[in-house]
Amino acid sequence: MSTKKEVSFDPKEHQHLRYNPLRDTWVLVSAHRMKRPWAGQVEKPPEEHIPRHDSRNPLCPGNTRANGEVNPDYESTFLFENDFPALQPDAPDPGSDQHPLFQSKAARGVCKVMCFHPWSDVTLPLMNKQEVVKVINKWAELVEELGITYPWVQIFENKGAMMGCSNPHPHCQVWASNFLPNEPALSDRCQRAYYQKHGEPLLLQYAKQEAEKKERVVVESSDWLVVVPYWATWPYQTLLLPRQHVLRINDLTTEEREGLADIMKRLLTKYDNLFDISFPYSMGWHGVEPNKMS
Repeated sequence: MSTKKEVSFDPKEHQHLRYNPLRDTWVLVSAHRMKRPWAGQVEKPPEEHIPRHDSRNPLCPGNTRANGEVNPDYESTFLFENDFPALQPDAPDPGSDQHPLFQSKAARGVCKVMCFHPWSDVTLPLMNKQEVVKVINKWAELVEELGITYPWVQIFENKGAMMGCSNPHPHCQVWASNFLPNEPALSDRCQRAYYQKHGEPLLLQYAKQEAEKKERVVVESSDWLVVVPYWATWPYQTLLLPRQHVLRINDLTTEEREGLADIMKRLLTKYDNLFDISFPYSMGWHGVEPNKMS
């Protein structure tokens, strides 16, 4: 008679599913596949030189954009209406007389572009702390201002050609919409369900747990924590969390904004140093809807 030896589960050795509480979905983790021999190609860092000021770049100070407008000689952040917006405030209503399998409804909003710095070769990790604070303050101002009219304000940055960014000048986009997009809507439902069941905010509890475990912490401070999410699906994915209950970026105190600037610089510098390049990434901010109190 043969007996099969029971193998103890090791999360670093055995496949398993991990729960994503922000999406109510499961992620397959096949840890044992990390032992595969690597036979792929290793690319050299691209040799690129980004000039500090390019007279042909429509985002540089003093240059003319596609719509004929001339940028001011700005010395800090610079905000303008996107010349090719995905959302416009006066789009017509498509109507409702349609088959249930071909539904559509009105989508309206505004799209803005925000330059972080007048120099094209200075990205967020290369800016000094006070310059990053100015960026954060502008983000907060936009959420507060646009949130009066729109139920959702999305701030995001796609950095680098690899991530689909068409211009190397350091900038982000701000989309304010008359609808709540799928991702934040799902996350909101999941977090509310968690709070009703456990009596504590999901992300605040998660930050506490990760800070105690220390397994996935990338950088941390007294006010902020950066971790690789337990449910990560993307390579080098990180999640930046406050250690205290904060609803929106415009609710942050002066000290918390300075701390955010510091930890952002530390995190993004690590990304740059990891592969010795100006690291490409997609970054987005999520908070409570501007017109909600919780």
